Amino acid sequence: MTGGCFPTNNIEFQISLVADSAYGNSYHYEDIDNYVKKKFVGISFPSSKKIVLQETYINTYKIPVICRVCIKKYELYYSKKGNEETLSGEWSGYIHQTGAYCGTGSITLTRTKESAFKEVPEIEVDTGKIRLDFYDNAEIDGDSISVTVNGRTIISHQKLNAKAITVFVTVDLQNPFQEVEMVAENLGSIPPNTAMLVVTAGEKRYQLFLSSTTEKSARVRFVYNKNDVDTNKKIE
Repeated sequence: MTGGCFPTNNIEFQISLVADSAYGNSYHYEDIDNYVKKKFVGISFPSSKKIVLQETYINTYKIPVICRVCIKKYELYYSKKGNEETLSGEWSGYIHQTGAYCGTGSITLTRTKESAFKEVPEIEVDTGKIRLDFYDNAEIDGDSISVTVNGRTIISHQKLNAKAITVFVTVDLQNPFQEVEMVAENLGSIPPNTAMLVVTAGEKRYQLFLSSTTEKSARVRFVYNKNDVDTNKKIE
């Protein structure tokens, strides 16, 4: 892909199939901190091993301000040689919000066991205030943390214990993306610095276990999930 947003352009599909319908997420990225995430819908043709995918809307993105997002359509064919499974074909697209043509090209995708984004958990939530409760995981050993939300410090040098450190973040149309980062300020008596994060989003509740060192932080991303997406949208 030439003329893309990043010096190195990667694409990852997370595809779910139900009968002959397809849906999921696509990532266009340089690395896990520079990317565009989009929803797609599609249709498969088992007899010809063909699948057509149409990106529908942008879920979230972290890209330079000069970049424009290309909403793509893919026509791909499945093949398997030995242990390698691929989807190969063509893509075309238009620029988000302008409708201007953004090109066409060939693409080959290779199936992989793990997402490039596996180290940063991502939770899709409905509109509303999200409650985050941080606890020391297992034995209370004096772990101390700071927490940032989209780079802004909201907790500084606080010790984890059996009583929760509670913060709230808002995820809605005006705040569609929130990245929470936990930084270890010390390692306690039992390294590394570990925390249990309990997330309450409306009626949904999640538990995550975060581990960080003084060299490496722990992160989780909250993304607004647009509820009115028509997963049965017709593919032209």
